[in-house]
Amino acid sequence: MAEITIRPARREDVPLILRFIRALAVYEREPDAVVATEETLLAHGFGSNPYFHCILAELDGSPAGFAFYFFDYSTWLGAPGLYLEDLFVDPAFRGLGLGRALLERLAQIALERGCARMKWEVLDWNTPAIDFYRTMGAEFLDAWRNAGLSGDALKRLAGQEVSVISEPIS
Repeated sequence: MAEITIRPARREDVPLILRFIRALAVYEREPDAVVATEETLLAHGFGSNPYFHCILAELDGSPAGFAFYFFDYSTWLGAPGLYLEDLFVDPAFRGLGLGRALLERLAQIALERGCARMKWEVLDWNTPAIDFYRTMGAEFLDAWRNAGLSGDALKRLAGQEVSVISEPIS
């Protein structure tokens, strides 16, 4: 029987983490959206005050997937929560229990850290993931709409100049 190992990511795993992030972007039909680099992942996840955490799944010692997460806070519950940013299992390893093992470990981490909940998002077209999450007992919060700001919109709201790069007219 194959042995599944779930372990915390280490600094030396950053190239692997970035490879999984890029593979997830391809799966989610956004292959050119990843601008993260090994340097930004090292700085933001492995310094003295990390913005994120990551666990890796291995099958018989071979890297097979990851879960990328951070902690948030619920004002209503008055307790921290674990937010799962990304969960990815390499297609060659799907259906072997790795996704479930990653989620189980995240649930354990959430409880160890006093979290009242664990949340994540899933694309509405990703029915295999939706069905998988339902088997775990996940609730879907369809009444809530995700909102966000990035890039120039974020800069405008912060009152910063938005730099416009224009091409010379030839």
